[in-house]
Amino acid sequence: MQTDKVVDHIVEWLKEYAINAKMKGFVIGVSGGIDSAVTSALCARTGLDLLCLEMPIHQGENQVSRAENHIKWLQKHYPNVSRQPVNLTPVFDQLVAALPAVDNEEERHMSLANTRARLRMTTLYYFAALLRYLVAGTGNKVEDFGIGFYTKYGDGGVDLSPIADLLKTEVYEVGSFLGVHKEILMAPPTDGLWGDHRTDEDQIGASYPELEWAMAQEAKGKHVHDFENREAEVFRIYKKYNSANKHKMIPIPICKIPITLK
Repeated sequence: MQTDKVVDHIVEWLKEYAINAKMKGFVIGVSGGIDSAVTSALCARTGLDLLCLEMPIHQGENQVSRAENHIKWLQKHYPNVSRQPVNLTPVFDQLVAALPAVDNEEERHMSLANTRARLRMTTLYYFAALLRYLVAGTGNKVEDFGIGFYTKYGDGGVDLSPIADLLKTEVYEVGSFLGVHKEILMAPPTDGLWGDHRTDEDQIGASYPELEWAMAQEAKGKHVHDFENREAEVFRIYKKYNSANKHKMIPIPICKIPITLK
């Protein structure tokens, strides 16, 4: 990958889109992970305003500190970057207390994990509307178009997606080129929605390089019976998520009314 040219292309695309939309800049949630670090650095390089939000909800200290350090690094290098912490933990706790109890605790935990992402999306759009900013998405190609590993109308609710055509390994390559802190480059990827230390790989059962391999095999028309052992297992995992989350990756279904009924 021609990383320098890719960076210039994305930065120019971001700037052109914002100017054409008559918007002043971007707002992004910075989590302490590689995707938000790279996206925020790319937005900062446009020279337009960038507001970085920290939105912890029972967040691990290491995630919070990585986010803080990254924003400080951005502000040191880009005068157009500002920072706004918003502690959403009390809001989340109040909402949980107001919701009725359910029998299936596992389903409840999954639903509440997605609720965290949707609270953050709401917060991002509050500031976006207030300041005439665009909400910049942080999803990469594997998450957005491979396994659908994001929350519908949560971190999937954005105005534009600058890194959605980059594989996860390519995001790391761009991050290294941009000078993103080593603590972020070395941290295991996590969606940070559970309030514990589980990683994306813990949840999915496969690493991002493995998922990228499976995505490439599917594009070649391969099937699970073409593989054995770990490769077959990874391909099954990929296909399971791809199938289950297809509803996130296609346009919202519209019930078309026959003209004869109108």
